[in-house]
Formats: sequence, structure tokens, C-alpha cells
Amino acid sequence: MLAKRAIRRFRPKIIGVTGSVGKSSAKEAIAVVLESRYDVRKSQKSYNSEIGLAMAVLELSTAWKSPLGWFKNIWRGLKVAYGKSFPKILVLEMGVDRPQDFDKLLKVANPDIGVVTAIGQIPVHVEFFSGPEAVAKEKSKLIKSLPSDGTAILNFDDEVVWEMHEKTKAKVFSFGFGSGGDLRASNYKIDFAGINFKLEKDGASVPVRLNKVYGKQHVYAAMAGASAGLAFGMNLIEIAGALQKYSAPPGRLKLIEGVKESSILDDSYNASPLATHAALDVLGDLQTKGRKIVIFGDMLEIGKYTIEAHKTLGRLAAKYADHLVTAGPRSKFTAEGAISSGMSKENVKSFSTSDEAAPYVKELIKKDDLILVKGSQGMRMEKVVLEIMAHPEDAEKLLVRQDEYWRDKK
Repeated sequence: MLAKRAIRRFRPKIIGVTGSVGKSSAKEAIAVVLESRYDVRKSQKSYNSEIGLAMAVLELSTAWKSPLGWFKNIWRGLKVAYGKSFPKILVLEMGVDRPQDFDKLLKVANPDIGVVTAIGQIPVHVEFFSGPEAVAKEKSKLIKSLPSDGTAILNFDDEVVWEMHEKTKAKVFSFGFGSGGDLRASNYKIDFAGINFKLEKDGASVPVRLNKVYGKQHVYAAMAGASAGLAFGMNLIEIAGALQKYSAPPGRLKLIEGVKESSILDDSYNASPLATHAALDVLGDLQTKGRKIVIFGDMLEIGKYTIEAHKTLGRLAAKYADHLVTAGPRSKFTAEGAISSGMSKENVKSFSTSDEAAPYVKELIKKDDLILVKGSQGMRMEKVVLEIMAHPEDAEKLLVRQDEYWRDKK
């Protein structure tokens, strides 16, 4: 109620960001571009549910199970909704777990600009839908709801996303690596310092450097940010300069110093087949003097696709990694896939939980090793990162789920 009141009163421009992967990174990139010129408020962390969306509008933080904390949130929300100042632009994540979830989100905030990142053939949260098509249909409600003077910003490389361009009366703007999009990325290069690429539009191009950021998924985030900037009248040179301040959110392929002079690619926030494939590609692209190790926890909420999806990623891990350590019953299929593709049985180890896997991983690591840590939120793979990072005192700043609620949760 308070969030809706604030939106009706101040009438900010609203950018809604959805997709099965890449929402948080796109949100960060959009905000960092627009903040260079405008007063912007973005969703904190991954506040993308009905209550999370309202908290994002009001710039509140969850109080978890504290009644007093929620009472304080209501009081703070009243001061925001009836205050004198409010940002000109809201950048809001919008996520769904079940059918009709998007209807609830649209009752809180109706975006002027809709951004769809990626969905893929096996989306995350598909468990409660009849299939990938149903997930896409639910998320397409964002695009259908846009006003005729709004803008739909779509990933041209994702076939499921691009099909949404037929479902809106708004202006459509596309981005991707492939030719045919309105905004294109090219000349992609990656090393331990970060990634370089070019943004191209209408025959013009600008170089972009993202420091300490890894993987094409962050180029997609940068393109989403650039597309939003263009929608607000910014030019490519302005946008490229603003993107220099972009950094990956915690748990999204952050490079962290590990024990024994190793390096950790911390991708522990969540996992889906598409996102895990992208993370393994980054592991393959980066060159290291040591070994490459994958620490992989179960992918949850993918329903009937569970077994084959886990096996497929095991086969891919065998292509890029020297060792595989799994956590959880589902990822045992990942271990099977890796062994069937030629990885030595001695180099594959399976555990029931991330807590059990962490001490083994710490012993396994050697100097110059590069370790990818990936898994769904429920697997708590950040516990492995905490065990093997060189400076655990920095965990609150670098890792996901480090507040009191998550630390106490088993």
C-alpha cells in the first residue's frame, strides 16, 4: 500500500527487470549507467518478490522474523510515501516462482520500461510451471503491460525472450552478440583483469572495459544498462564511461583470493543450467598455472529436467576442469556425467552438503589453482567459499547471504 502510494504521488519512471538469469547484474548495470545523469533508486540485493518489490520502492531492508523490525519498516515507509523527495527513476527486479506471481508484482509497480535478460530452454523456477513455455508466458506479462509510449528492451540472442517482441504495443529495442539487434557487442576478450568488448549501434562503436568482471553474462548486463541509457537519451560515449563503475554483485562470478595462493570464482548466489554453462565457459576461458576445480551444488526447482541437466553439466565440467567436487543428491548425476566423459574417478568426489564438502575442498587446493564455486541458493555454496577464501574477515563485504538470518539458518 505504501509503495503504491509513493509511486502514485511522485510518478517516477519505472524500469522493471525480469528473466530467469541475470536480473541482478542487469539491474546493477542499468543503475550505474543512469546514476551518472539521474537520481536513481534500485532494488537492494535481490528484492524481487511482491513484498521485496515494495521494500525496493521504499528503500527498506527486510526485517526477517522481527515484529519490531517490521513495525520500524512501516514507520520508515510512511515517511518515504508521505515525504518531500523521491528519486526520478526506479530500477526494480521482478521475479516469479509460480503462475500469477507477475500479476501481484504489477499491482505494486507498473513499469514504463521492461527489460528481459535471458530465459533459456530450462529456466530456473520451472518446477511449479507446466514447462519453459509457461515460465516465459508469465514473465512476458511485463512486456504486455508496458504503455504504448514505453520501451521493451529484449535479449535478441535468447529466442524465447525475443519472441516477446510480438506481445507489446511499446517500442522494442534489442541487444545481443548476434547481428540483427539494435545494440551489439563484439570483440569480446577476457583475462584475469576483466573483460573488454565493443558496443556497436548504427555503425558507431565504443570500447568498453569492465574491471574484475568475468563472462559474457556481464556483457549482456552491460548491454541492458546501455539500452536503458539510450532510452533516456544518453550516448554511447557517456554510457561506456559510466560502465567503468560497474561491478558484479556478490556471488555472481566474483574473483576472490583463496587460500594457498589460489583464486576463487565465486558464483554461489544461485544456479540454473544456463547460468552454470556460462560459468563453466568462463572457467574454460581463463588461463592459470595451476589446476581448475569445480565445486558444484545441486540446481533446484528445475523439476523433470533435473537428472539430464545435471548430467549435461557434468560432461561440460569434464571438458574444462581437472577436479569436480559435488554437494547434494542431485549433483551426483553431475559426477556421473563427468566420469562418463573421461574425468578420472579419483578426481571426482561427492558430498551430501556444502558443509561436508568445504573441509575436503580446503585440503584439495594447491597454489595457483582456479576454483569455481556454483550452486542453487538452497545449497548454501557460499559456505565453501568462506572456508577457502584467504581473508574470511571480508566475507560480509564479498559473499552472499552473510546477514544474521542466513548465518543462523541451517
